[in-house]
Amino acid sequence: MSNTELTPIPNKASVPKEQRITLKDIKSLFKTGIVNSNLITIFTGYWLALYFTNTPFLSNFGLFILTLGGSSLVLIGASVLNNWYDVDIDPMMKRTRERPTVTGKMSMHSVLLIGIVSTLLGFTMLLFTTVAAAVVAFIGWFTYVVLYTVWSKRRYTLNTEIGCISGAVPPIIGWAAVSPDLLHIVPITLFLIMFIWQTPHFLALAMKKNHEYKAAGIPMLPVVHGFEFTMRQIVVYIACLLPLPFFLGEFGATFIVIASTLNVGWLLMGFSGFFMKDNLKWANMIFVYSLNYLVIMFLLMILVTMESPFS
Repeated sequence: MSNTELTPIPNKASVPKEQRITLKDIKSLFKTGIVNSNLITIFTGYWLALYFTNTPFLSNFGLFILTLGGSSLVLIGASVLNNWYDVDIDPMMKRTRERPTVTGKMSMHSVLLIGIVSTLLGFTMLLFTTVAAAVVAFIGWFTYVVLYTVWSKRRYTLNTEIGCISGAVPPIIGWAAVSPDLLHIVPITLFLIMFIWQTPHFLALAMKKNHEYKAAGIPMLPVVHGFEFTMRQIVVYIACLLPLPFFLGEFGATFIVIASTLNVGWLLMGFSGFFMKDNLKWANMIFVYSLNYLVIMFLLMILVTMESPFS
């Protein structure tokens, strides 16, 4: 056989670099930033349920793995299905145009399959914790995938509030995996904090990405009603956070003081926007503050309840 008849064996080096699936592609497809932030709130809900039911952490480590593992898979499944559905508008936005669904590095069939399988595996794992946890996770998944992504995102300015429902259930999943008492003041307050927090967070992001949302035809509040109206809405929602720390009085005075300080600081920053000329600079300040707010608030809840879960 001559050399001209030999067929080279395909290898990784022969695949065009731009067509290889990278870690960045996977992180973009799975929306790992959103997943990680939700895992913080899931763990907090789980931890607080242990605290209020006097349940030790270490002797229930298997439950912990099932809760975080199942929740992660449901979150990933919802994110992947969101990317699959939004493939037509993602190329119009700078922060989404490099997703593997847009670049073609992954087939739409593969993405759809990953989204469905991840979702089903996640629900199955959560069923091994409690039925309540799986049901709450389904409510969050259905709200995000169906009510937000498919139904409201491209039609109504209320898409943000609808999406906030899905973003508010993660700490309830964590709580429900340990305790079926979802009418306890703690999970209710956690839900309210997460629901209210998201609107200033995402409206500030919508202001920053206003031109991209407009180009994609997504009726975000600043696109439809302008910056001034959006800024007023942001301030109103931040103000709604003010009373919530007082519903968590069992966490102690330290928590109430620090949480209230965070709320007042954010509200003052919100009011400052009416005296600033650069609306986008203000929106970025609100957005960055919101990220730090979430981390500090939920870590604080864990810190003030550190002892009981390990006893």
